[in-house]
Amino acid sequence: MGFNCGIVGLPNVGKSTLFNALTATQAAQAANYPFCTIEPNVGRVSVPDQRLDVLARLGQSAKIVPTQLEFVDIAGLVKGASKGEGLGNQFLGNIREVDAVAMVLRCFEDDDVTHVGGTIDPVRDADIVTTELMLADLESLEKRLPTLEKKAKSGEKDAAVEAAVMARIVDALRRGEPARTVEVSGEDAQIVRRMQLLTSKPVLYVLNVDEGTAASGNELSRTAARMAEAQGASSVVISAAIEAEVAQLPPEEQREFLSDLGLERTGLDRVIEAGYGLLDLVTFFTVGPKEAHAWTVRRGSKAPQAAGAIHTDFEKGFIRAETIAYDDFVTYGGENGARDAGKLRLEGKDYLVRDGDVFHFRFNV
Repeated sequence: MGFNCGIVGLPNVGKSTLFNALTATQAAQAANYPFCTIEPNVGRVSVPDQRLDVLARLGQSAKIVPTQLEFVDIAGLVKGASKGEGLGNQFLGNIREVDAVAMVLRCFEDDDVTHVGGTIDPVRDADIVTTELMLADLESLEKRLPTLEKKAKSGEKDAAVEAAVMARIVDALRRGEPARTVEVSGEDAQIVRRMQLLTSKPVLYVLNVDEGTAASGNELSRTAARMAEAQGASSVVISAAIEAEVAQLPPEEQREFLSDLGLERTGLDRVIEAGYGLLDLVTFFTVGPKEAHAWTVRRGSKAPQAAGAIHTDFEKGFIRAETIAYDDFVTYGGENGARDAGKLRLEGKDYLVRDGDVFHFRFNV
């Protein structure tokens, strides 16, 4: 089960530089001209989790396997993308396929790096990207809604329900509000997911500052952070240039380099963790002598779905899940101690996975 986060934004805001740093590769060509990223680059990154090291030590595991998150570097968008300007159609197609959006906003001045808008204004840039996505969604729904309404009038109940949900979203888009601002739950939420709307995806704002303000941010990033807060969205301040440098250093030199800049940890760790949280994921673990492994499922997943994240056969033949909470696993020194203390539980098919659960699945195929 893979989860991915699309890195989007205007050209020359630092998307590809950030992607290169995230994946510690030069897979994405970073250049000072628009559309240097033509095909979306995809990279998988490990999600930092100190619990995994603790579990590996207690389980005397020979190998540690962290859970991963996928980042997709998508070509820069320009005003008019919803009408096909620049690489508009390709951009919109690529972003439609991701689970969440990390929108990079330029919060630094640099005469050597051209900005397509002529001036540096992260709030304006965010508005441009969001507006293009909303226009694309609105155009798509306005084409589909009349057909649904016609079916609804002919007595098709499912069409009536879907048309009502779609009409609410169309009204929001016409007011200049993204689809994600429309509150839906249950079956309505399923209907919205099937619409594959660009603006229904959760957004993380990545505020890209210059090297000198990486530790504290600057007025541009603070303005952008206030915008994100007003939307109920998260934001992370980083310097993509610094992160690219750090990614090329040996691990033992990274801490000293960051310390000299007044940073306790990499911005990449914070971006990865924020992206993970944005997708509303939870981590569970399997621990044994061969490996301690972190796995990912969406919050609200049941035990068989967690088993299926490991192997489809585990879900098909699911019998039960031997479950120990992370804190109990640590407190009692591992699986045997937790079992002796009565902290190992047998959970069935309806058990909702909790973050930090340590599982041993029983199955029959």
